[in-house]
Amino acid sequence: MQLSRKDFPDDFIFGTATSSYQIEGHGFGGAGRTHWDDFADTPGNVVRAENGATACDHYHRYEEDLDLVKAAGFDAYRFSISWARVLPEGRGTVNAEGLDFYDRLTDAMLERGLKPFATLYHWELPSALADMGGWRNRDIAAWFGDYTETVMRRLGDRMETVAPINEPWCVAWLSHFLGGQAPGLRDIRAASRAMHHVLLAHGRATEVMRGLGMSGLGCVFNLEWAEPAEDTPEAQLAAARYDGLYNRWFMGGAFKGEYPDIVLEGLEPHLPKGWQDDMGLISQPLDWCGINYYTRSNMAPADTPWPAHKPVPGILPKTFMDWEIYPEGLYRFLTRTAEEYTGDLPIYVTENGMAALDEPGPDGAIEDDHRIAYFDAHLAQVNRAIAGGVPVKGYFAWSLLDNYEWSFGYDKRFGLVHVDLETLARTPKASYHAMTRALTKHAEV
Repeated sequence: MQLSRKDFPDDFIFGTATSSYQIEGHGFGGAGRTHWDDFADTPGNVVRAENGATACDHYHRYEEDLDLVKAAGFDAYRFSISWARVLPEGRGTVNAEGLDFYDRLTDAMLERGLKPFATLYHWELPSALADMGGWRNRDIAAWFGDYTETVMRRLGDRMETVAPINEPWCVAWLSHFLGGQAPGLRDIRAASRAMHHVLLAHGRATEVMRGLGMSGLGCVFNLEWAEPAEDTPEAQLAAARYDGLYNRWFMGGAFKGEYPDIVLEGLEPHLPKGWQDDMGLISQPLDWCGINYYTRSNMAPADTPWPAHKPVPGILPKTFMDWEIYPEGLYRFLTRTAEEYTGDLPIYVTENGMAALDEPGPDGAIEDDHRIAYFDAHLAQVNRAIAGGVPVKGYFAWSLLDNYEWSFGYDKRFGLVHVDLETLARTPKASYHAMTRALTKHAEV
């Protein structure tokens, strides 16, 4: 790697990130059924109908995995807690074995000198709550608040940071309007309510944790830079609508207590009555902001009902997800976020990485120079933002392990560490070794 720890401030945090359903093995430890299990059981939704029942078996191998995090020189580990593992029905009786697992996991991080960066929800809704409407039901904010209190009464004293919900756009719009992920709906009324309720749940969870005396509370947004596919007013409007839906709706709600007019024009008729009264709870003060960044979209107008836009393939090199590699978009988001939403609040790049078709060579090594170049290019943009005065305080590589990539099954490999899907053996890739050298060789004096 071209950049190393010496190129960043002394207090800059380097970490790697994972999520519960993607790596733990949801079939272990008494976890309850989730809407991802239901989604995967429905023909046509997931490649080869694969699910997270075994995943990477992190549930049993977490100490081995945390040893890899420590050996690489990372300072922090960003992980998520499964709602259905702690509360199999989403409410009511606690699964003691599940809560004990996260207790052990937290202590194992601390024993290795790793800062725990927790996420309370990374898409795995308990099926029992999905049966009651899930994110379409306003009551989910209260259910989520109760779950938050159950978890953080046990773990909160040891958390470095906590984000209630990972990537609200994916939870709401991708899953309820585009149908790409569980629950797989294509319904603007359902999507509009989910867009609001996911932020309401974020606000309620934050309120609960403040009541427990916790600090280090933030929110994690996935952001995708929107470019007009052509230099026309129609394409510019399409890109602005996409930017509003994808990026500004959630940041505007969380940090300004308002939704952008360009999105309200399409969603307001479908929002729950009295939604304006919730904005105070949604926008209570936070301690930091997290940005997950991967790519950009080139948007053109479409002859469809609102939002009347469509993506157009771009000309830049692409990852195995067919996502354009556009590092400058990370710089632009870091700068815009500080200028328009967060001011002096710390910003973390909470996810950044690329999927590739990584397989061992004849000697067993996994050469992924493409991933090394990807990390380098994006870290250069983080460095550029810091030099410009943006308070970026950390960077988390996605992901530690090759894992369950939702509707793509196990085909898309994002990991620094290769996982053999038959034996579950871990093999660090060239990118892992490059990251280790960058983080463990300190600056020459």
